[in-house]
Amino acid sequence: MAQSLISDNLRHIKAMMPAGVDLVAVSKFHPVEALQQAYDAGQRIFGENRVQELAAKVDLMPADVQWHMIGHLQTNKVRVAVRCANMIESVDSVRLLQLINKEAQRIDKVIDVLLQLHVAQEEAKSGFGVGELLQALTVGELDGMDHVRVCGLMAMASLTDDEEQIDREFAIVNDTFNVVKEEFYADRPEFKHISMGMSHDWPIAVRHGATLVRIGSAIFGPRQY
Repeated sequence: MAQSLISDNLRHIKAMMPAGVDLVAVSKFHPVEALQQAYDAGQRIFGENRVQELAAKVDLMPADVQWHMIGHLQTNKVRVAVRCANMIESVDSVRLLQLINKEAQRIDKVIDVLLQLHVAQEEAKSGFGVGELLQALTVGELDGMDHVRVCGLMAMASLTDDEEQIDREFAIVNDTFNVVKEEFYADRPEFKHISMGMSHDWPIAVRHGATLVRIGSAIFGPRQY
């Protein structure tokens, strides 16, 4: 995609976003040249789904880029993800969080993470169920990990054109965030993010408190596989 079009897309999207919402440019399957065009237009946060693609791009982009791992993270890829990412948004189990903490401790790094909530209808999507997450927090399963900084929740809505369903699912995320914040992270100012919303549904997500929205095709166009 031409640089002017990427710049225009970014400018258009950011003009519609309220203050306090940050754009994560989902750069998966797009070449570094396209990312550099977005960077030149002022974009600094990029999201990758695959660890190997993230690792390949990190050294090719400017040092002030903030890299978010947003795809399902396999346990055998944790070491590379912790080394390369600034934030891992897709923490979908206590075991994965423990592994991330262990790897971060190994390299003396404190890494920001989001806990992924499963609210969509598709069983294929990963994440904690609402009750599962509250139970894990209540019994202290997430305690004592000094090399991860839990900064909020991440979620994906069902892939559907039914905006009422999307609205309901994002409302669940917002409600859960408020409960978790009040009961478990009230004294942790870093617990402030809700990452949800993509190219087709981000305005609904923002209405329900999203502070990070993950947008790819509306910036870069169709994926280049």
